[in-house]
Amino acid sequence: MSDANVRIPEEAKERLAAIAAAEGLSLRAYLARLAETMLTPAERAERAEKARAALKEWNGYAPTPAEQDGLDSELDRRLARVTSR
Repeated sequence: MSDANVRIPEEAKERLAAIAAAEGLSLRAYLARLAETMLTPAERAERAEKARAALKEWNGYAPTPAEQDGLDSELDRRLARVTSR
């Protein structure tokens, strides 16, 4: 396995290193684990589509695109309220 160099601000590196150390990991190991566990936009979209299909099959739930947008907006609003505390 080859290593890669990534240029980020020193403050970001220090923050990531502190998070890694708190979890008993090196920065290298933490970033590798992060990369393995994060989903790409395409992977998130695929999972969302599978969830929509499962809900439709299970109970007939099939929101329209407009309803999905409304639900997304409501979720964003609630998350903003909670994170601004």
